[in-house]
Amino acid sequence: MPPPEGTITTERRGPLLLVGINRPAKRNGFTPRMFRELAQAYSLLDDDAELRVGVLFAHGDHFTAGLDLPAIAPAMRQGEKLWPQGAVEPLNLGSPGYRRRTKPMVVAVQGITFTLGIELMLAADIVVAADDCRFSQLEVQRGIMATGGATLRMAERAGLGNALLHLLTGDEFGAAEALRLNFVQKVVPRGQELPEAIRIAETIAAQAPQAVVATRLNALKAVERGPLEAMAEFVAVQQRLARTEDAAEGVRSFVEKRPARFTGR
Repeated sequence: MPPPEGTITTERRGPLLLVGINRPAKRNGFTPRMFRELAQAYSLLDDDAELRVGVLFAHGDHFTAGLDLPAIAPAMRQGEKLWPQGAVEPLNLGSPGYRRRTKPMVVAVQGITFTLGIELMLAADIVVAADDCRFSQLEVQRGIMATGGATLRMAERAGLGNALLHLLTGDEFGAAEALRLNFVQKVVPRGQELPEAIRIAETIAAQAPQAVVATRLNALKAVERGPLEAMAEFVAVQQRLARTEDAAEGVRSFVEKRPARFTGR
């Protein structure tokens, strides 16, 4: 039974780190403790060499209803950050004093996925949604603005008009619309979202870890900084990767017609 203020669970499953949002009695509404523990879990993923991919999910019927506003409002009024300084920032905004995640994060969402829930999934890499999902970016209905990345990433994924349709109305939409807008990558029957997210994460974890990280960061740079900056690092990154033990293993496995056994070295 989680404490009243909620908690974040972590479970190692081989090279995966399963990160669970755990306050189901309150629809997983986020409290300061949950923000702090989520950043600590993301930091663990990035800092532990044995871990290769994260999977974010939620306990209970819903992903999250968003912020527990009475608990969070004082910090919002003061402009205080709820992540520990120096930790990996789960919203991946590059805020001063925080680190950006380097390893992949796959997300499984179900039920109510409001406000912060959408921003957490858009800040990750791959999203699997249950077909019962209910999405809403409803900050305008509370007199505030979405500042966890929705204004940036919804427009980048779906185009400005589609983003503003949902940002300015705060309306509720379902999994099919989220798929159409590229907010999620797969929609599955309810109950299959976490197994499918784990399957995807395990497939990623079987690849060469340094190549996975480099590929993810280059794609992110292309989106955020433009294709010219991303292309400018092609040669240097490829030279570095080509000198790794895993690159040599990739060649051997190709010649020997067998699955590669990557070590991350």
